Amino acid sequence: MKTRDSEARIDDLKVSAFKIPTESPEADGTYEWDSTTIVIVEVTGGGKHGLGYTYADTATAQLIEDKLKDVVIGRDALSVNGAWMSMWHSVRNFGRPGICSMAISAVDTALWDLKARLLELPLVTLFGQVRDTLPIYGSGGFTNYSNEQLQKQLRGWVEQGIPRVKMKIGRDARIDRQRVASARHAIGEDVDLFVDWFEEPVSADDLEGLRLIRDRAPAGMDIAAGEYGYDSDYFRRMFDAGAVDVLQADATRCCGFTGFLQAATLCDAHHIPLSSHCAPALHVHIGCASPALRHAEYFHDHVRIERMIFDGVVEPIDGALSPDQSQPGLGLTLKRADAQKFAI
Repeated sequence: MKTRDSEARIDDLKVSAFKIPTESPEADGTYEWDSTTIVIVEVTGGGKHGLGYTYADTATAQLIEDKLKDVVIGRDALSVNGAWMSMWHSVRNFGRPGICSMAISAVDTALWDLKARLLELPLVTLFGQVRDTLPIYGSGGFTNYSNEQLQKQLRGWVEQGIPRVKMKIGRDARIDRQRVASARHAIGEDVDLFVDWFEEPVSADDLEGLRLIRDRAPAGMDIAAGEYGYDSDYFRRMFDAGAVDVLQADATRCCGFTGFLQAATLCDAHHIPLSSHCAPALHVHIGCASPALRHAEYFHDHVRIERMIFDGVVEPIDGALSPDQSQPGLGLTLKRADAQKFAI
């Protein structure tokens, strides 16, 4: 590849994985877990350092080390889209959805962070800021929580000034009705209450089923899905099927910020609102640069992890996050000593 003599090259990439136990076991309608693994990528070039990450299995870290590292090292650090396309093509025979897309996500977000740092710009400025703050909703309310735990968590977010919260249902319809009533009692009538079952009420791949749910949902209830979308083709098919009222995309899964921007453009073209899934510290800058974005998921488990292992995580004010524009890039720094105890 022909390069400019003055360009900053990507000269190194390091990947690490950390397995962090939950405060207590967590569960939703179909799955249970007691730990979360975060895969962190650090890239260097032009004397600067970029950081990105995904929430994924350790196999994702191995793929980055074995395949993607060699794809991006030596490339122009300012040409992130070129690196993204090379990564995309390099995993053709591995199966692009799933682990491959999450691996690309971690590297892509690190490369965008590096580019912004090289240009000495906050990432939101590099992307093109369209709003000052990103509305959030508190997300947790796990199905294995007692009523007391559920009410305490949801009420806590409301007391922080967050005017919308989400809980998980789907284990037992009779118990769910009681849990939803309990949640409503705790948060009052003026707070929006989301339930996770209606976010993925059928398989994420069952677009006809999603369309059926959307057609028959009560008036005023939005059907959201897309967190398991790994590329723009999936999101396009979702829109073609009329499957959702709100698209939910995740930059840790849909091939990074580059893929998230593609999803945001599709939302603009189809006049569909966008919501970011989990990883709030990663989505705050890109969210404030996406016109279609309605809100971001302030997921309990990821909020806790990001506070534990990163410096520079912004705190919510009046139910919204604001990117720190006093720092270049994402504004995040890995707290190595704190993270190392969880290293895999």
